[in-house]
Amino acid sequence: MSELKKAEEPKVGEALYHIRIGKGQIPRFVFLPGDPDRVKVFAKSWDSSQLVAQEREYLTYKGVYKGIELACTSTGIGSGAIAIAVEELLRVGADTLIRTGTTGALWKDIGIGDLIISVGAFRADGATRAYAPIEYPAVANYEVVNALVEAAETLGVNYWLGITYSTDSFYLGQGRPGFGGFTNEYSEKIVETLKKLNVVNMEMESSTLFTLASIYKVRAGSIFAAIANRETGEFVPNAGVETMVKVSNEAVKILYEWDQKKKEKGKRYFYPSLIK
Repeated sequence: MSELKKAEEPKVGEALYHIRIGKGQIPRFVFLPGDPDRVKVFAKSWDSSQLVAQEREYLTYKGVYKGIELACTSTGIGSGAIAIAVEELLRVGADTLIRTGTTGALWKDIGIGDLIISVGAFRADGATRAYAPIEYPAVANYEVVNALVEAAETLGVNYWLGITYSTDSFYLGQGRPGFGGFTNEYSEKIVETLKKLNVVNMEMESSTLFTLASIYKVRAGSIFAAIANRETGEFVPNAGVETMVKVSNEAVKILYEWDQKKKEKGKRYFYPSLIK
């Protein structure tokens, strides 16, 4: 019986099996880039930082930015990998998760290096089907969206808001040919279909993050650096990443201040006149 219990929620000592973090080791605010190298970019941008754990694709640093404790965990690529990160981070104390990724823009006016803030996601992933029927919406938390917008405005950067398309497939699922030029009818039409639907960008994790966050009653959002534009064909790796990091850090500071205001006023939700 004891072995069955361990199999249901595997741990290594007191640490969760995949992220190798135990309760109390990280603060409540956590950034979620896909790339482990981007975790180090975040850590260098803080006033202080330290390595917490590293296992597989899950690298975690925690630190302090302008007096606010925060952390960053890489998730790897795709819905299955980020679902594991979300499940385990929530178990150890996180309650506000912000995906900080790179993306391909679908609108021709979006410049390389511009930022995109997601308000919701098209669920073309596989992992969320284990959690909820496809009709269940994948939406970003409005407080996180507003904090990201406030931060972007304060820093004077170029940003866009819109619906994100999340798929598990980097190649055919995003309209790119497979090996040897393989394609199919779905892949050939997906980019044009999404543009007609006014979807702003393509990536691989946000629908899972938003769906799980809504189910578990925690806050989540996504901000992206546009390193590609599928309309113009431009591609510049890491364009806008440092700007995205600055905006993300400021957004967490803003969220923390709003949370303090809510506590002070005895309110459950944030609204603009609360800060007057």
